[in-house]
Amino acid sequence: MHDALSLVVGPGAIGRLLALSLQGAADRQPAARLLGRRLLPDRQWLTRPDGEQRWVDIATVVEPQLAVQDIKLVHLTTKSWATMEAFETLAPHLPADTPLVLWQNGLRVQHPLTERWTGPVLCASTTEGAYVVDNDHVVHAGHGQTVIGHLGGGHTELAEEIARQLSGAGLAATAVDDIEVRLWHKLVVNAAINPLVARFRILNGQLRDSPWRERVEATLAELDALMQALDIPPPASLTSRPWHDLVWQVIERTAANRASMLQDLEASRPTEYDAILGPLREAARTADIATPELDQRWQELDQRAAD
Repeated sequence: MHDALSLVVGPGAIGRLLALSLQGAADRQPAARLLGRRLLPDRQWLTRPDGEQRWVDIATVVEPQLAVQDIKLVHLTTKSWATMEAFETLAPHLPADTPLVLWQNGLRVQHPLTERWTGPVLCASTTEGAYVVDNDHVVHAGHGQTVIGHLGGGHTELAEEIARQLSGAGLAATAVDDIEVRLWHKLVVNAAINPLVARFRILNGQLRDSPWRERVEATLAELDALMQALDIPPPASLTSRPWHDLVWQVIERTAANRASMLQDLEASRPTEYDAILGPLREAARTADIATPELDQRWQELDQRAAD
């Protein structure tokens, strides 16, 4: 796996950050390839959070049957709503034992794909911040942390090897045996941040200011009650407000980032509002917990999707 060629499917901000980081760490040796709907420049800028810039030569492909040649690992970084289609397009061309890593927000595709694919399926959850500028420039806006693991706790060695590969590429990663809990943690982060910054078209860091700070706090109160009802273990914290600490730490680390949902709205693309807010609202209804803030965010984004 150390020298394996990885295919990154879905050249959005996180997909390109992943591919460029892997390729940049490998220097001239092929380490990553991008698969998308259209060809991208073969040379792209990567700007790190410290301001360092470098060109990275990266191969992009639009034909799945060509994209999978010599591939040992597939990272699916498509949006949640596009993942099943991408998987069904790619799967017939993949060896049946090829490992997949799912990077989607929310909790819509992880269980179905884990059950459907014949090879190992790992899930990744990341707080890395990134955005694309002018189609040939990826800005790594803030260092985060990635956790990776199998929903059933298996494939430990594979998860550890991929985590080492990511860390070696400058994307700090850890293999975990409780990835489903971590996905719920990421769902809380996304639900508290993404819909608000998308609605008001602001950077993550602006959530620290009034009136958005109050909206974040109100949303966190709902999410705290819901996570308790679902018996989801909270993240480690030195205070009595672990969910509050988790979300505000991410906001601080990614203050300069343009959240993925905001980037989608600005580009007139579908958003992942269903994958992020849908499971939470469904769980809240089952637990008979009121979530007026989440409901308002849903209604705002659902109306935009309908327009």
